[in-house]
Amino acid sequence: MTLQICIAQLNFVVGDMAGNARKIIDSARKAYEQGARVLVTPELAICGYAAEDLLLRPAFIDACDDALKTVVLELAGLKGMHVVVGHPEGGGIQSRSVSVTQRFNRASVVCEGQVIATYAKQELPNYQVFDERRYFTPGHEACVFEVAGVKLGLLICEDAWFESPAQKARHAGAQMLLVLNASPFHVGKGLEREVQMAQRVKESGLPLVYAHLVGGQDEVIFEGRSFTLNDQGQVVARAPAFQECLQTIEVQAEKGQSGLSIRGQQISPESSWQEDLWHALVLGIKDYLGKNGFPGAILGLSGGIDSALVLALAVDAIGADKIHAVMMPSPYTADISWLDAREMAQRMSVRYDEISIAPLFEGFKASLAEQFKGLAEDTTEENIQARVRGTLLMAMSNKTGSIVLTTGNKSEMATGYCTLYGDMAGGFAVIKDVVKTQVFKLAEWRNQHDPYGTGQNPIPERIITRPPSAELRADQKDQDSLPPYEVLDAIVQRYMENDEGINALVADGFDRADVEKVTRLIKLNEYKRRQSPVGIRVTHRSFGKDWRYPITNRFRA
Repeated sequence: MTLQICIAQLNFVVGDMAGNARKIIDSARKAYEQGARVLVTPELAICGYAAEDLLLRPAFIDACDDALKTVVLELAGLKGMHVVVGHPEGGGIQSRSVSVTQRFNRASVVCEGQVIATYAKQELPNYQVFDERRYFTPGHEACVFEVAGVKLGLLICEDAWFESPAQKARHAGAQMLLVLNASPFHVGKGLEREVQMAQRVKESGLPLVYAHLVGGQDEVIFEGRSFTLNDQGQVVARAPAFQECLQTIEVQAEKGQSGLSIRGQQISPESSWQEDLWHALVLGIKDYLGKNGFPGAILGLSGGIDSALVLALAVDAIGADKIHAVMMPSPYTADISWLDAREMAQRMSVRYDEISIAPLFEGFKASLAEQFKGLAEDTTEENIQARVRGTLLMAMSNKTGSIVLTTGNKSEMATGYCTLYGDMAGGFAVIKDVVKTQVFKLAEWRNQHDPYGTGQNPIPERIITRPPSAELRADQKDQDSLPPYEVLDAIVQRYMENDEGINALVADGFDRADVEKVTRLIKLNEYKRRQSPVGIRVTHRSFGKDWRYPITNRFRA
């Protein structure tokens, strides 16, 4: 007998329990009509991931319970259909000294109007963006249920990164593992998961279904890319990344370590890091704006590479008709910046306006003339220009309801090469976790891919090839203040993302002066980053929940 198992790779909204339940119900009915008798949803599908401190509110847990009951009742008529639903359970009143009841990260098996089995996550991650020990109590027991003669064991996300939960399921009689997941994206994470899960299969001897979430939630992205491994750890099915889908596999009793053979319908191909990163950023913009109800986006288009990249990403995410690009030249703006900004806006078919900041800049200087009497011009005047631009963009945002997309990259955020309340002013930092060298490579990648069939590169070539400049003073170049970006980005990635020490970097050939300058700037500019907009996380360590350094801090390595 053949058993069809369907992975529901779906995009849920945190806190929309009714909407999330409806997605599960509709997917279960569709899968049932196509012959599946098991549907596996992602981790915490009922409430969305990550619900964070909403999980501490009893009313939130009650709403999750009600949504689960809706799923149970509405699917009662599907004879023999088993739906594995991720949801939180438990709660109660919290006091300063005691938790009245416990909460669990659960997966429940719904069949013919009943919950026939339930499992509590055993391994609770508490690193990077995860805080699950803040919210949940670990489970300890295996959960195995049988469908069409096949015994299926449940695991939830982090459980599958450790040997013990899988071994418990095997000892309880499982012939196959169903793993519910909400595993945040970073570049290269997809392959890491498959390698790790293959190791789990080889240790346990059990084939494995990995059902993964897709979508953006604040700064975190889930890319889908669900997959199935046979009992040799080989990929037999892989869902496409960055999109919702239902993917069905067939399980049949045959000779083998687990007594099962697995056949998938599709193995989506691997993609380059540039393609993955592009689609992650596009999905992040689309879901942040869409799930929060913003009608469109505004951004300052300077004629430089960062704002050009953000504009191209935004158009791919929400469409040109919802984008407003504003060029705000100062007395130091080069003519080619005007020309390139106009050209790109025309190529992308977005609304484009030019507002000179020169009169406003002069007005600020006149108002401050007495205060600044006898003092030479310096970065103060540079920052005034950036803050004038930020004020104009935020005014347009207030008037229209559209969100301001900031355009600063990770190299700038690391070193403070950005202006507080200036170019940092806005609602969503699209490339906050993308270093400058990647910015150039992403722009080149997008110019080589034309999903709309226009036959025209969206980003003018001169924007990519000209030396980067903030254009806040005469003849300014980024490299006047910073090491070359190839050096700067390597130091940021190794020191900030990987926690490598200064001496280790110097031993590997980096100039000590460059290393000490960059690491000093990283420390000095923590106060700026704490006031920056939320941004899309695409590395294993971003400035945000991954990075928790004190502002007041006298430690020096």
